[in-house]
Amino acid sequence: MTSGPTAPDRPDRRDRPDRGTAVVLGAPEIGRALTRIAHEVLERNKGADDLVLLGIPTRGLPLAERLARRVAAVEAGVDPAALVGVLDVTMYRDDLSRHPTRPIGTTRLPASGIDGKVVVLVDDVLFSGRTIRAALDAINDLGRPRAVQLATLVDRGHRELPIRADYVGKNLPTAQAERVRVLVEEIDGEDAVHIEAGEEGPAR
Repeated sequence: MTSGPTAPDRPDRRDRPDRGTAVVLGAPEIGRALTRIAHEVLERNKGADDLVLLGIPTRGLPLAERLARRVAAVEAGVDPAALVGVLDVTMYRDDLSRHPTRPIGTTRLPASGIDGKVVVLVDDVLFSGRTIRAALDAINDLGRPRAVQLATLVDRGHRELPIRADYVGKNLPTAQAERVRVLVEEIDGEDAVHIEAGEEGPAR
């Protein structure tokens, strides 16, 4: 990725000691972050021509759909559904042998495909960078976009690969052992980002 966010800002943690959880983003903050990212995508790419938003399941997809609606609200004549696709990276992950029961989803590209397009990968959390590395491998098998960019709602640091997001909703400094959970209304019934004490799951 060719550009990145400014220096990390300090997390605004609203402690919930009953669950060992800090709520760092609520629905209003998530909404504002997505609106800002949509405007940044349009500004950088000089509009929505040849733009494709590929959501990485599970929660990257509803975030991509929301970004598409925000883009369409600014750019006249844009059909948000035509901008969005799904990119399942399960079979491209380097830890698949350690998690053989990981469910395999379905990749679905927009009707226009990705050749010659500006593809924006959309995910909920950027951590080790391994999910995005897998996504780049998957894209390489699907076509030849003009450019690939990355948008993430949360960048929590601890990168293991030289991958950097182009658009970030929130830079969130975390301890390695903490777990970041993104909740979205479409799947979880609410919009929120939590930091939970304890051991982190598989590196993303």
